[in-house]
Amino acid sequence: MRLRFRGVTSRSGVLLRGPAGWGEFSPFEEYGPAYAARWLAAAREAACTPFPTPVRDRVPVNTTVPAVDPATAYDLVARSGCTTAKVKVGEAGQDLALDVERVAAVRDALGPTGALRVDANAAWDVETAVLAIGRLDTAAAGLEYVEQPCATLGEMAEVRSRVAVPLAADESVRTAEDPLRIAGLDAADVLVVKVQPLGGVVRALEVVDAAGLPAVVSSALETSVGLAAGVALAAALPELPYACGLGTATLLSADVTDQPLTPLDGHLEVRRVTPDRASLDQATPEPDVSMALLERLAAASAHLHT
Repeated sequence: MRLRFRGVTSRSGVLLRGPAGWGEFSPFEEYGPAYAARWLAAAREAACTPFPTPVRDRVPVNTTVPAVDPATAYDLVARSGCTTAKVKVGEAGQDLALDVERVAAVRDALGPTGALRVDANAAWDVETAVLAIGRLDTAAAGLEYVEQPCATLGEMAEVRSRVAVPLAADESVRTAEDPLRIAGLDAADVLVVKVQPLGGVVRALEVVDAAGLPAVVSSALETSVGLAAGVALAAALPELPYACGLGTATLLSADVTDQPLTPLDGHLEVRRVTPDRASLDQATPEPDVSMALLERLAAASAHLHT
C-alpha cells in the first residue's frame, strides 16, 4: 500500500485463470475459511463465467482518502480528478478533531459542488456517532452519507432516527451470515456492496435487488483483476445513483497489470483485466506468504465443498 489504510500496509492474494478470464481471491488475514469461501466463490465465478451484460460502459468513482493528515488529504483529492470523495474517520488512536480537520480539507479540495462522504468502519457507539456525524456534517458543509457508523444494524437504526444525514451499511451486511437481513430494518438509506465478500457478482446483484436500497459498489483493496469484477457489478446495476468506491488501485504501490483500472475524469471503464508477466514478477510475495495463501485457498475450497 502507498499509505496505511485501515491498519493495512500490504495486500496479498491468489489469481485464478479460467475460461472467462481472471478472478482474484484476496481475503483479509483475519477471515477464517467459512467467510473466505465467499471470496473464493467470487474468484471462481469471475474466472469461469462471463460477467452480466452491462447497461453502461463506464462507472463513476470516488477518490478514497485514508486517515491521513489534512494536508495530505487535500493533495490526494486535488490530484484525483474525481468529484466525489470518501474520507476515512474514526481511526483508532485519532480523535474527532482530526477527523473534522481532514473532512474540512477535503471539502476545500473538492469545492462546494463535490460530493463528500465519510466511512467510520463501525468505530462508534450510538452516542458517539450522533455527535460525530453532526460535527462532520458541519465541517463538510453537507455530507452525502455516513458509511457504517456503528457495528450493528440495530445501532444504525437508532442513529438513523436521530440524525438527518443518510446512512450507508457496509460491514453489517457483507460480514453477516444473512446479508439480506437489512431489508425492512430502517437501518440504512444506502447499501454498500463488495463482490468478493458477497460471493460474486451474481450474488451481489441478488442482495441489492432484495434489499431494495440504492447501491454503491466498493472494493476490498483488490488488484485491478479484482476491481474489474466490481466494475462489472456496477455496470450491470439497473440504477447507479452514487459514485462507486472502486478507484482504489491508486492506493497500491504495485499492481498485476501494466494497464491498471485507474480513474480517468472520475470514471472507470468497463473491461476485463489480464495480468502481465513483468507485473506479476514484481508483485510476487515471499515464499512463506505464498505458501500461507495457498493454504488459505485450500481451506476455503474445502469449506465450499462441505
